[in-house]
Amino acid sequence: MVDGLRPDLAVIAHNIAASSRVLDIGCGDGSLLSALRDTKQVDARGLEIEPSQVERCVARGLSVVQGDANSDLADYPDKAFDYTILSQTLQTATRPDRMLDELLRVGNQAFVSFPNFAHWRTRAALMFGGRMPVTRALPVSWYETQNIHHVTIDDFRELAREKGAQIAQSWYFSNGKQIGATGANWRAEFAVFQLSR
Repeated sequence: MVDGLRPDLAVIAHNIAASSRVLDIGCGDGSLLSALRDTKQVDARGLEIEPSQVERCVARGLSVVQGDANSDLADYPDKAFDYTILSQTLQTATRPDRMLDELLRVGNQAFVSFPNFAHWRTRAALMFGGRMPVTRALPVSWYETQNIHHVTIDDFRELAREKGAQIAQSWYFSNGKQIGATGANWRAEFAVFQLSR
């Protein structure tokens, strides 16, 4: 694993081949891109919507452009990258189904991580409190969140199947630690999938 990265980003970094071409969509401050460039000598590119985050990335010497993945991925050619990455962003996409199509069109493989809205704490908050949850994986109130689609692990598996995407690997996390696949739809706070088509 790569030190200093969020658990989902660390598992992605660990599974990307050295010297590959990578596009990180919604790359934030560029932590993953920087780690990949420095430890695996990848051709690391990023697309980020927030101007302040783009500035931080460029200041780190990263090749990142400002753009909206909902529309700007269409400008990238087919199979331009070995890997596309969408970390903790799928649930904020206007159309997650179309976003998955674009990830698999632009990259030979895609990594997707997202918070699991079927986690037991989320279910308990709704069932017993009757309110949208605020948890480690979902740390802000419903009116502040950028999440517009509440996806579960089982939902994502079904979407991948409908889109003809092959799931090469999957990882599940709770309390910042990797857990097994058994019961992951209710046990995992977030998940990472590696896909291809």
